[in-house]
Amino acid sequence: MKVKPKHDRLLEWWHSIWTLRRDIPWQLSLLLTCLSFFLVFLWYIWKSESAVGNVSQSTFFPTISEILEGVVTIFTDEDRKVWIDMGVSIRRVFTGFLLAAVIAIPAGIYMGAYRIWEALLQPMVEFIRYFPVPALIPLLVAAYGVDEESKVILIFIGTFFQLILMVSDEVRRVSQELVKVAYTMGANSMEVLFKVLLPSALPGVFDALRLCHGWAWTYVVVAEMIATNEGLGIRIMKFARFVQMPKVICYLLILGIIGLALDLLFRYLNQKLFHWAKS
Repeated sequence: MKVKPKHDRLLEWWHSIWTLRRDIPWQLSLLLTCLSFFLVFLWYIWKSESAVGNVSQSTFFPTISEILEGVVTIFTDEDRKVWIDMGVSIRRVFTGFLLAAVIAIPAGIYMGAYRIWEALLQPMVEFIRYFPVPALIPLLVAAYGVDEESKVILIFIGTFFQLILMVSDEVRRVSQELVKVAYTMGANSMEVLFKVLLPSALPGVFDALRLCHGWAWTYVVVAEMIATNEGLGIRIMKFARFVQMPKVICYLLILGIIGLALDLLFRYLNQKLFHWAKS
């Protein structure tokens, strides 16, 4: 068996990684991921160190050592505020997001499967989804008060109208050929819906949940503008008010870590539950 020269194999590998939608080795993927974090880290070190001596800049770009001091202060706080804030925000996000998912998934499936549901629901959903969610705060406060209900409803509104459209689009993407074949083989509408459309659309629906879950974490910061003393969002605003930027950055990192961890969990579950979809 003839072995290709090394430079030919390198050239072939180089072309393969630049081929559209072609997988790359996991080692390369991990290396590039670490590189992106490292470059951002290097940029921040350069930015913060160059700001030393400039009061207006150094206030907003604390050095790495100042951020580490902030981390120690936050996690050694006797009142354990950071843990309480994380617990409160996670509860609000999951309540609002689960409520949105429970309603949006079946509604989106019917909207994508039946034209009559699409005609009834889609124009209204498209209309409401362009409302800026922060602008709804006065209405939510008037309708639900300043307790937890208004915060959860705000997260629900922020994710529901996006999720229902994404679910319906995933159902519409299912090949019409599959539907025709199912009807040809004698399936009725319900069988086509639950045995063809739904299984085919589920991997995409799960991916839509992953994306909308990320938006829920954005809206929790907005929701915590409504009369509260606990939560990651309101704590960031309180620290920012007193220009405590090391603590602000610490809380932003916590939000990023929680979001990234949940995103990876969604991707892992998607691969495990719907591994057949890749083929």
